Amino acid sequence: MKIFSSKDIKDLDAATCEAQGIDSLTLMERAANAVAKEVSSRFLPSRRIVVVAGPGNNGGDALAVARILAEMGYGNIEVYLFNVRGQLSEECEAQKTRLFEAAEKVNFTEVTTTFIPPQLSRDDVIIDGLFGVGLRDPLSGGFAAVARLINDSGAYVISIDIPSGLAGEWNANSRFHDMVHANLTLTFQFPKLSFFFPEHAPILGDRKVLDIGLDRVALKSRKSNWLLIESRTIRKLLRARNPFSAKRDYGSVMMFAGSMGMMGAAVLCGKSALKCGAGLVTVHAPRIGLTILQTAVPEAMFEPDRNERVISDMSLHHTHQAVAIGPGIGSNDLTVNALEALLKTCRSPLVLDADALNCIVKRPSLLTMIPPCTVITPHIGEFDRLFGEQPSSEQRLKKAIEVAQLYNIVIVLKSHYTMIVRPTGNVYFNSTGNAGMATAGAGDVLTGVIAGFLAQGLQPENAATLGVFIHGLAGDIASEEIGEYGVVASDIADRLGRAIKAVIDRTV
Repeated sequence: MKIFSSKDIKDLDAATCEAQGIDSLTLMERAANAVAKEVSSRFLPSRRIVVVAGPGNNGGDALAVARILAEMGYGNIEVYLFNVRGQLSEECEAQKTRLFEAAEKVNFTEVTTTFIPPQLSRDDVIIDGLFGVGLRDPLSGGFAAVARLINDSGAYVISIDIPSGLAGEWNANSRFHDMVHANLTLTFQFPKLSFFFPEHAPILGDRKVLDIGLDRVALKSRKSNWLLIESRTIRKLLRARNPFSAKRDYGSVMMFAGSMGMMGAAVLCGKSALKCGAGLVTVHAPRIGLTILQTAVPEAMFEPDRNERVISDMSLHHTHQAVAIGPGIGSNDLTVNALEALLKTCRSPLVLDADALNCIVKRPSLLTMIPPCTVITPHIGEFDRLFGEQPSSEQRLKKAIEVAQLYNIVIVLKSHYTMIVRPTGNVYFNSTGNAGMATAGAGDVLTGVIAGFLAQGLQPENAATLGVFIHGLAGDIASEEIGEYGVVASDIADRLGRAIKAVIDRTV
């Protein structure tokens, strides 16, 4: 699913009206009907509903919702239309007229100068239609005061399309306490970019996407740099297996993983690469890990380092279709030296995770040695240690886009909506995964999954995209069976096969 900018949304609305031979009011009615239907499915007609509308098209949506709810039998509706500049959008003016004509029982107040705030309680439902995605500046003055009034009321708040005060894309200069904090955001057609940043979760509340019938041809033809990964978009990356194939047809993975006390990371990584279809997996680890690895993952081959406790050599003695480095290796000077030597000579597709990134932090000159199209998989802390501390998630994403283009690498920035940032500047947001996956070793599983798909011939950006989705889906399956509290990393690894099968079988 494409994620469009506020400007794109305006253009898509216009393209829909032209293609379908309708006017903008008709499209607004669609949106309002979808919102009213959702409200009516949640609250009885006896509930007091307070509608707060602004002077633009989002306000027009809110006025239309009030009218439709009144027509559906809701008899306790209060509407406050803020028109402090004496200028409503054409659509908002039209919806005001329709409200007067069709909804006599609605208690309507148009605020032009002084606003006498209503008494609000926890039993009320507030429909927020102050401002939509077209808002350019943070709320201030009276509008900020209205937002704070709504937030302090304790009422159940439903925001139309987007909470008022939150911009559709970037919000670096916004003040969160001056935004409306919704319990439910009913957004139209697709989520907005700002929905994917964790700082905005308390503002959005629960969210639901409502289909308002935007023109499919326009949606398909318009390009976007932001996309939400769905099963239908990654299914084509899973290739059917030839019944006459052999293990070498599915690639060889070399992993440099593990150290004294951290062999579990190597186990999880190696097992996961095999579970997602890699034909051969070799784990290079300190000698101390021999018994652990051969017992826990007997399907993997073990290559002992000359050092007993840490990895001191990352030489490649054979050709491998993928090389994964990092899980549990530590950042001993010997290991940093070995990583530097490998980065200078490696020609196989690379995945760098965990301690491989910490080794680079310890020796920043290694950053310039990372081969093109390498996949790195930092969590937030690792990213900030590598590229500088970022004040917010959206600033971190901007930095990731800059860095991916600068070094020609793929960045898997791990979070609730893990972001795959490609060297082209395109960003893919993952739609699978859950809080149960916030557990030690989950990242080691992901490294193995991405390496396994790389070994099978996928391009790095596709291996990362598919790997993140399958990893999250396996976590969802585990959470469904065990519950979020009980999920551990090995549960995720054990369900990778089921996750792949679910995508192939179109059950997700």
